[in-house]
Amino acid sequence: MSNSVDKKAVGRFLENNPDFAAQWFKEKATPTMVDQWMKARNRMITSNTTRAISSSSRHRLGPGESSYFDQLMDKHRKRGRRRMSKSKLKAMGEKEMFMELIRDISNELDLNALCHKILVNVGVLTNASRCSLFLTRGLADNKTLVAQLFDVTPESTVEDSIISQEREIVIPFGKGIVGTVAKDKEVINIRDAYKDDRFNPEVDRKTGFRTHSILCMPILDREEEVIGVAQIINKNSGNHVFSEQDENVFKNYLTFCGIGIKNAQMFELSVAEYTRNRILLQLARTIFEEQSSLDKVIFKIMMEALNLLKSQRCLVYLTEDLSDKEFEVVHRETKTEIVINKRTLLKRTPTTRSPEKIPSETRFAKMFELADGAHEHIVTTGAKIEIDEFYKIAKLAIDNKETSLMKECNLLNADSKSGLKTNSLLALPIYNGENRIIGAAIVLNKINGSEFTDSDKHVFEAFTTFCGLGIHNTQMYESACILMAKQGVALEVLSYHATAQPEEIDRINNLEEQSEKTFNLINFEFCDSPLSDDETVLATIRMFNKLGITERWNVNKNVLCRWVLSVRKNYRPVTYHNWRHAVNVAQTMYTMFTGGGMGKHFNELDTFALMVACLCHDLDHRGTNNAFQSKIESPLAMLYTTSTLEHHHFDHCIMILNTEGNNVFGSLSTDEYRKAIGIIEHAILSTDLALYFKKRNGFLDLVNKHESHWTDTKEKKALLEGMMMTACDVSAITKPGKCNSLRPTWSLVNFGSRETWRRTISTRNP
Repeated sequence: MSNSVDKKAVGRFLENNPDFAAQWFKEKATPTMVDQWMKARNRMITSNTTRAISSSSRHRLGPGESSYFDQLMDKHRKRGRRRMSKSKLKAMGEKEMFMELIRDISNELDLNALCHKILVNVGVLTNASRCSLFLTRGLADNKTLVAQLFDVTPESTVEDSIISQEREIVIPFGKGIVGTVAKDKEVINIRDAYKDDRFNPEVDRKTGFRTHSILCMPILDREEEVIGVAQIINKNSGNHVFSEQDENVFKNYLTFCGIGIKNAQMFELSVAEYTRNRILLQLARTIFEEQSSLDKVIFKIMMEALNLLKSQRCLVYLTEDLSDKEFEVVHRETKTEIVINKRTLLKRTPTTRSPEKIPSETRFAKMFELADGAHEHIVTTGAKIEIDEFYKIAKLAIDNKETSLMKECNLLNADSKSGLKTNSLLALPIYNGENRIIGAAIVLNKINGSEFTDSDKHVFEAFTTFCGLGIHNTQMYESACILMAKQGVALEVLSYHATAQPEEIDRINNLEEQSEKTFNLINFEFCDSPLSDDETVLATIRMFNKLGITERWNVNKNVLCRWVLSVRKNYRPVTYHNWRHAVNVAQTMYTMFTGGGMGKHFNELDTFALMVACLCHDLDHRGTNNAFQSKIESPLAMLYTTSTLEHHHFDHCIMILNTEGNNVFGSLSTDEYRKAIGIIEHAILSTDLALYFKKRNGFLDLVNKHESHWTDTKEKKALLEGMMMTACDVSAITKPGKCNSLRPTWSLVNFGSRETWRRTISTRNP
């Protein structure tokens, strides 16, 4: 009684002094105590999770209802019976005691508690000093025995006897006394352990215990398969030897124990499956509640993955959409249509030929990372994603299209950067609703230090199925938003612009042709002010003719005229970025080719594409900049997140080329067409000054080194094209005389109009 009072007093003291309790535990706790505490804590967490899931289940079922699992657990708890004391058992007859000990284990469904009861009861039946139980693990060709409980005595508790996973004892079939029993399904009764070569005396040396005799017996299920091995040591008698009667009692009792262990294992699997299913259902509901943002969905997915698998870290890699990186080219007798980057707004007419697909290498577009306990995840995009071991593992999972379960990992490079030692990991591909791989997920390290199991692998596979559906739905939602934005832009464009009409083409064709000298096209001092709108069209056609474009590429006169007129129509009457600005940019490029000596660096296809890019580089310009479009959250800004207006100019260029009668590239081959479109896209995007300032220093370095071979690499040639486009774009400020005097006024009016528009339509301050 005094011991009980003392324990209560100590307990109250520790509760009232938590700092002292924590400090004492840090200084005095032995490794065994820590292992027992961790094991008890893990069981408590699992129990709380199960209760929470059961509670949510009851809530969904409705008042007065309960799940089958809840009913089963309540029934099991009500059936719980108090164990009979050892003295009362000893007072019974042998048969009566045997039946009582069978009843004692018949209702137990907790595997650890059941195994402990079995060993304690075996100790009572055989009067053994210590008992241990090993359960079978693994497949038929690689079975092992794992110590479930070790050195159980009549006085020990379940917590005292459980072997922590860090100190787990694993014995292969056929090795040692226990392994031999499992392999041969035979009883081994050793009278003197130290005279048997299979006995390992190392345990005695570590514990200080002296093993005299051993009785070891297999535990079989109804199919006569070994599900475990029970071992008892040292009979509490004079010579410590187990008799034949002890063998019979041991064997008879283990027959019933085999049934109980099998039932407990099946129940444990059922509970685990029930828990996993509930968590997966909860996960599905959680994921599908959030579809507005991909980042938010990924964060929820990773949080659920860490909780479900009790792991330390989660990584999700999303691939680039290959369909967005392909060109689709369709040939006809007199015209070619092209859809690039899925951004064109034209409807393609049906064709009997399937499109050519030019594949692009699979790359990861985004990488998400979340550590256990963190409140925010880390997102890395594009080229910033580091190609480390985890990147390679994710790539391997996608390439092999299968789950990778890696144990005892040695990812030194990745470990040194993250600060987390990788012990084990699971990696597998993520499929969307169309059964297409869209990424890969990786979880690292179980919190309790154990390795991921095949069961974790199956759970993770089910988990990623929901993840893929959630990601797919979110991407579809985002795609729908983008399509709505596209529709808004398309309707706005189509309502404002139109292609050139036949009478307009006839009017231009009836005008008298003028030489380049008449228009002053060969000088950098060219000024468009004296020219009428129709004369600017004639001047443009004249530049194409003089460069040999129409003759070399067999461009029909009416097609070229219609295309130039359509381009003119698709410029808005803004103050600066209008049709006349486009003519000036094209004329500067023309002068660079003819009088500036730049023509030697480019072939005929390059020249053609760059002239087209100059005329189209500001198509449908709204008189505002990219920052303004972003601040007012215009449909364009939603459609293109970077270089907003430049992407729109390029898409508009492609739209005009795809309009009937405007395809000046009609005679090009598929390969030439693709190259021309690539040059145009790069050239137009290069007019974004934000990109220019990023590349300027590299260009100046080459100039200072007197670089003369600008076309020996693709990179240098692209750099030169970009610098020339920027120079042509800003060439207006270098114009002398009347043209130059107009530029500051135009710019002032342009920015003044933008400010007026901002105050009128936007409540935000751009």
